[in-house]
Amino acid sequence: MSTQETTTKAATDFDLTPPDPVPTVAPEKAAGLVPVAEEKKSKLDEKVDGFVADLVAEDANSPAFGEKVDQITRMGQEQIRAAAAMSNRFLDRPVRAMDQETGVGNDLMDLRKTVEDLDPGRKGKLRGRKLFGIIPFGNKLNRYFDSYTSAQGHIQAILERLASGKKELHEDNAAIDVERQKLWEAMGELEQMIHIAKTLDERLEEKANELDATDPAKAKALRESALFYVRQRTQDLLTQMAVSVQGYLSLDLVKKNNVELVKGVDRASTTTVGALRTAVTVAQAMTNQRLVLGQITALNTTTAGIIDST
Repeated sequence: MSTQETTTKAATDFDLTPPDPVPTVAPEKAAGLVPVAEEKKSKLDEKVDGFVADLVAEDANSPAFGEKVDQITRMGQEQIRAAAAMSNRFLDRPVRAMDQETGVGNDLMDLRKTVEDLDPGRKGKLRGRKLFGIIPFGNKLNRYFDSYTSAQGHIQAILERLASGKKELHEDNAAIDVERQKLWEAMGELEQMIHIAKTLDERLEEKANELDATDPAKAKALRESALFYVRQRTQDLLTQMAVSVQGYLSLDLVKKNNVELVKGVDRASTTTVGALRTAVTVAQAMTNQRLVLGQITALNTTTAGIIDST
């Protein structure tokens, strides 16, 4: 029985390895995580230089100057909305594998409990009483094999649900790959806007310093309006980038969890159920062997008794 117990126990101990938790990404460290080509940066820098030149050329009190500042306040709004929509769409998706009442995780637990309940190694001696103290008989053994037979339908139903759940997990991972690609593209757009914002900050600071001596009023306007809003938008962009990076890493975590659950389904459908059937077959064979040996012993005893009486 020890061999049966060891085999079944090893098969029912689902060794699923959880991925490492998603690291926290601070906004100030979010910039630069998605690479931007140097050629692209050069083109963005040219746009920034042109914008700063146009802004400085306007009178600080003119509507045109105010319109330029308003453009700064709207900088990156489209990219932030797009990236936020990506994250929200994923969070709205049900994670089937993590459902507490249904799904693969619950079916694995159900199968494990069923296998453990049927493990002959946990049933102790199945032989029951012996006729004349030699031949095994009784209902304990029959009840065990009857329970195993009746549980086959339940086990098969679990395996079918697991097969369906495995298919859903593969579909989830395929969808996650698509989501990650789209989110990566959105993060690339955010990264470009962050580069623009930081470059604009540098150029405006430099221009304000230059104007301190010649046009202090315009230098003050640049700092108190344009530069103020640039830094505000930079922080908004960095915050959204941090959220998007966190979401990107979370998608990878969910995918790894799904992969581990698929491994669990494969083990449950093959090794675990196979180990149970092997253990039951061995138990049945050993019981039949003991029955035959008991009958032979009884026959030999009867024969010896007859010989002694003659």
